[in-house]
Amino acid sequence: MGLMNSFAISASGLTAERLRMDVISNNIANVNTTRTVEGGPYQRQRVIFEPRGEKMAFLFPAIFDRSKTAGQLQGVRVTQIIDDTAPPRLVYDPGHPDADKEGYVAMPNVNIVKEMVDMISATRAYEANVTAINSAKQMASKALDILRI
Repeated sequence: MGLMNSFAISASGLTAERLRMDVISNNIANVNTTRTVEGGPYQRQRVIFEPRGEKMAFLFPAIFDRSKTAGQLQGVRVTQIIDDTAPPRLVYDPGHPDADKEGYVAMPNVNIVKEMVDMISATRAYEANVTAINSAKQMASKALDILRI
């Protein structure tokens, strides 16, 4: 794998994790949205990733066999953003304008604790990709220093 490949792989991870953080932020922002354009409460969204390039099952031994992995390690991409199919939470609030006859309001299926854990996970993955880019830059710099001698 060349130096430019490592930059491209990490850059794709940065882009994907940034979109994931945006979706998580949108979920958090809509934690109390009971009325949407589609009707009903807001539905939590999730981001689906897949490897870029040829589709292959990730096998640990394949990492060491360059003939199997040549040209296939190209990073990650977002394939879709899907709605979570979990049912809405029912909260008893008879004074709410969206309450049903029994006084229950259908609230979004967003769990703020789960969203914060997902946000921390996305942030850590983002930081790991930044670290990988910085390491590749340092290796390139050291290689140029060796060539100068």
